[in-house]
Amino acid sequence: MKILVSALALAIATPALAQGAVAPEPAATVANADAFVAAAEAEQADFNVFNAQVSWINNTYITDDTDAVAARVGAQGTEMGVRFAKEAARFQKVAGLSFDTRRKLDFLRNGLTIPAPSTPGAANELNVITTRLNSAYGKGKGTLNGQPINGSDIEAKMGSDRNPAELQEMWTSWHTQVGAPMRPDYARMVEIANKGAVELGYADVGAMWRSGYDMPADEFAALTDKLWAEVKPLYDELHCYTRAQLNAKYGDAVQKTTGPIRADLLGNMWGQEWGNIYDIVAPKGAGDLGYDTGELLVAKGYDALKMVHAGVNFYSSLGFAEPPATFWERSQFTKPRDREVVCHASAWDIDNLNDVRIKMCTKVNGDDFVTIHHELGHNYYQRAYNKQSPLYQNGANDGFHEAIGDTTALSITPQYLVQIGLLDASKVPSPDKDIGLLLKQAMDKVAFLPFGLLVDKWRWGVFSGKITPANYNKAWTDLRLEYQGITPPVARTEADFDPGAKYHIPGNTPYMRYFLARLYQFQFYEAACKQAGWKGPLHRCSFYGNKAVGAKLNTMLAMGQSKPWPEALQAFTGTRELSGKSMIAYFKPLMTWLQVQNKGRSCGW
Repeated sequence: MKILVSALALAIATPALAQGAVAPEPAATVANADAFVAAAEAEQADFNVFNAQVSWINNTYITDDTDAVAARVGAQGTEMGVRFAKEAARFQKVAGLSFDTRRKLDFLRNGLTIPAPSTPGAANELNVITTRLNSAYGKGKGTLNGQPINGSDIEAKMGSDRNPAELQEMWTSWHTQVGAPMRPDYARMVEIANKGAVELGYADVGAMWRSGYDMPADEFAALTDKLWAEVKPLYDELHCYTRAQLNAKYGDAVQKTTGPIRADLLGNMWGQEWGNIYDIVAPKGAGDLGYDTGELLVAKGYDALKMVHAGVNFYSSLGFAEPPATFWERSQFTKPRDREVVCHASAWDIDNLNDVRIKMCTKVNGDDFVTIHHELGHNYYQRAYNKQSPLYQNGANDGFHEAIGDTTALSITPQYLVQIGLLDASKVPSPDKDIGLLLKQAMDKVAFLPFGLLVDKWRWGVFSGKITPANYNKAWTDLRLEYQGITPPVARTEADFDPGAKYHIPGNTPYMRYFLARLYQFQFYEAACKQAGWKGPLHRCSFYGNKAVGAKLNTMLAMGQSKPWPEALQAFTGTRELSGKSMIAYFKPLMTWLQVQNKGRSCGW
């Protein structure tokens, strides 16, 4: 293994010191700030390549040994990040800094998701815990009819199973067997990481996360509440309608006509997206869309690799360059039979240049077809900004990164499926099917919004101390009731740790990005359709094949994180304001229809 000499130590020279003497810190000047940023950026970029390689191996070949190596390298990265963050903090009040130096100092100060304090051994303990949590999820299993079932299989099964007893067993076994054992580790991790955040000048880890959006932490929290208020009426109507349809399907003994929805009935392990139960809620006469994407894929002989090629073809049609050969050689497209892996879909940029990959346990179905388009969006974003300096090689904010692929996925319309030869032109749904098309989209896009918000609402509370280890699970269940209007299928206690059953909690991936992405994608999509000259209903627009849209999109992507996100938003959409208006406009016909369907019902919970 290559031994790195700290570029920072070479860039900021100090006089020779007597043995045992402590080197004085360089003065907080503009020149030293510039030198620090340049050196830190170079050192971090070099380390990140090796760290990505180690993480890839650990995620695609889980063993005790790869866990140990990942934890050790992760500890080195944490220690480096803490060192950079503390040094960056010293220059915060220096006057006369350039825009780029100031911006990069902010990124360095806020560069760790889970920071360790400077206490000896803290970084190592923290990384052992975080690696163990991540791997515990990857190796986790639930049961179905008493037999073990892994994570990717249980997700797929919950999307198609309509037996309430089996759904309850899968939901309960996954949450109990995967989540509950994580609880002590998670509480200890919070304790250590909060000390690290305080050393960096933040109130806690949650405040640190909220500081990464080109605005004060409290302003960002207020923005998320404002955005939720804009779209909540649409969610409330969708919840009311869905609950009524579930009651009609299962009866009062399983799902009552009032109150919250039983979480395991929604076709998804976490009740976060409901599209898998479209067959239950489809409107009479307009609900049969005439096709099912998964069935089309199977009928046309698609396998995982062919699905990925289809996704790549979409981006190629916009004028983006083909992925390098290494993408096809090194990605994980399907679950290996001979080892444990983390199946949660993800996109990787190994060398900050061209070694991009996706990691999936692909199944031939409509969900994974969409997921492929989504994950590839990350890869094309990564390649677009790879000429930026290392600290600018990121999305304008993390919500942007998630939204790019989702914007593309909105273009998986019937017309697009015709264009790529999956759907016969005679089978394109007629205009009278539009409510069905919109409802199917809403069951995923709109249903997700409160879950996307509450995951980090819970963590912000945990990190701030408002939610203590003594009520981790109650607080989680209460938030799910407050925002989603759903409830567990069985009673839960503080012996449980249901948050751990969602990958992003043990994986320590901030989740607000997904909430933001649900809104950004509709703004991006509406802008793309206007640029393409689309004249029909917005939800039927596909900008597939439009290279002018691709060129303008690439202009935004190539900015990376070099400018505040409102400037990036404006570069593609013409506005600096994030709002839910584009989503509301997209679903306006559905909102009107839902209000009619729900007339006379007792909505809310």
